[in-house]
Amino acid sequence: MRTLTNLITKEKITKPVPVDEEVLFDGGVMITETDPTGIITYANRKFREMTGYSKRELIGSPHSINRHPDMPKEAFRQMWDTIREGTMWQGYVKNMCKDGKFYWVIVWIKPKFGENGEITGYIAGRKVPEKKTVILMNRRYKEMRADEMYVS
Repeated sequence: MRTLTNLITKEKITKPVPVDEEVLFDGGVMITETDPTGIITYANRKFREMTGYSKRELIGSPHSINRHPDMPKEAFRQMWDTIREGTMWQGYVKNMCKDGKFYWVIVWIKPKFGENGEITGYIAGRKVPEKKTVILMNRRYKEMRADEMYVS
């Protein structure tokens, strides 16, 4: 199991063991904001309810707190490359709740800019994904993870 440290509370948060049970995202608005390094600075109520984490656990923690191990590293490398360039990124993501269950979302992430044009953080919103695309993305991510295993 992987342990993360909340930078504000200094508390250790142990990521759960994945459970092969899907929690369906029923819609609404799930929003988070981070600093430039991916530390959560804001998580709205819908995000907290969906993930099962409290505001205290989330604010100050790395956004990877809800990353599912089924997600390939390459998907996040591409995401970071895109948003660090100052461009919006959108993609399908399998996330993990505090209890280990998973959910799929379409995520868009936009950089936030300061007065001098520097990136001051990121804002992310999530939408309900199309089931047929989730099936395709799940297959694609399995292939990507298999490729990563051969490279490592």
